Amino acid sequence: MNKGELIDALADKCDMTKKDASEAIDMTFDLIKKNTKKQGVNIAGFGSWSVTKRKARMGRNPQTGEEIKIPAGKSVKFRPGKAFKEAL
Repeated sequence: MNKGELIDALADKCDMTKKDASEAIDMTFDLIKKNTKKQGVNIAGFGSWSVTKRKARMGRNPQTGEEIKIPAGKSVKFRPGKAFKEAL
């Protein structure tokens, strides 16, 4: 399912316009992004998002085989909740 299909499904399920559904989804994603950066997001039964730090490491250029240094960085980690796992 892509974002457009998600908007269509929300609009149909909640009897709202596609514009309103799009705004609701965009606002939800924005809130998740902003709050994951600050303190993480935890939605009971669905899952949680958190920021993880990755150390600098050595890698390899797949085309040339040359070793390259990969700088330290941040990444987002999602852990599905119990109910979400059971639904799969």
